[in-house]
Amino acid sequence: MNILLIDIETAPNTAYVWGLFNENIPLARLIESSQTLCWAAKWLGQPEIMFDSVYHSTPRSMLKNIHALLDQADVVVHYNGTRFDIPTLNKEFLLYGMSPPAPYKQVDLLKVSRNKFKFPSNKLDYVSRALGLRGKHVDTSFELWVKCMDKDPAAWVTMEEYNTNDVILLERVYEKLLPWIGNHPNHGLYNVKTSLVCPHCGKQHYQKRGFAYTNNCKYQRYKCNSCKSWFRGTQNLGPKKSEKFVNV
Repeated sequence: MNILLIDIETAPNTAYVWGLFNENIPLARLIESSQTLCWAAKWLGQPEIMFDSVYHSTPRSMLKNIHALLDQADVVVHYNGTRFDIPTLNKEFLLYGMSPPAPYKQVDLLKVSRNKFKFPSNKLDYVSRALGLRGKHVDTSFELWVKCMDKDPAAWVTMEEYNTNDVILLERVYEKLLPWIGNHPNHGLYNVKTSLVCPHCGKQHYQKRGFAYTNNCKYQRYKCNSCKSWFRGTQNLGPKKSEKFVNV
C-alpha cells in the first residue's frame, strides 16, 4: 500500500477593506484569492521529504509535481485535509486544466482526534505534544507568509523548514493514532502474500486474543504486536447455517 503524507501552505486572500472588525467583504473588493504557496510530502516509512513551492518552481510545475504524487498514492494521510488541503489542491488542478489524479483513500487525523479523544485542543501542535512528541519547533507568524509572497529568500528557508516539519510530525502522530483508526484502509487487500496480515499496518506480528461476535457469526480475534490494533479473521467459526438459532 502506497501511503502518502502531505501538508500544504496557502497565501491569504487579498482584499480592500474599510474597517478592521466584523466586516463583510463583497467579491468586488477581492483583489486576489488564496492559492497554494508550497507543499511538503513523504511516503510512509521512507526517509525522503519532498518539497516544492511557487518560489522554487512555477505554480503549474509545483502543482504537476504534487499531482504526480497523488496519482501514485493508494492512501493520503493529512490533518484537516478533507476540508482544506485536498479541496484546495483540487480547485487548482481544475483551474490549471489538469484531470483528477487517480482515486485514493484518505485518512484525516484531525477527524480521528475529534472522534476518538477529548483533547482540550485538536491542533496538530497540541496533540503531538500531548502524545510526547516535540510539536512544531519552528516559530511562525503571519509576517512569514507576507515575506514569502514578497519572495524573501530567508523567509522561504523558514517556510520550507516549517512545512517539512509538519509532515514529519504528521507521520509520528499517525503512528501513535494508528490502532485507533477504525476505518483505516485494509493492508490485506494490497498484500501479495496469502497469509493473514494486520489490516492497519500490514505486519504479520499478531496473536490470537479471544473471539469477535456479531448477531449470527463468530470470528477469531487478533491483536497486532506491532501497531497494537485489534482486528478479526474473516472465517465464521460459529454454528453452521442449518444449526443457527434465532430469538422468538
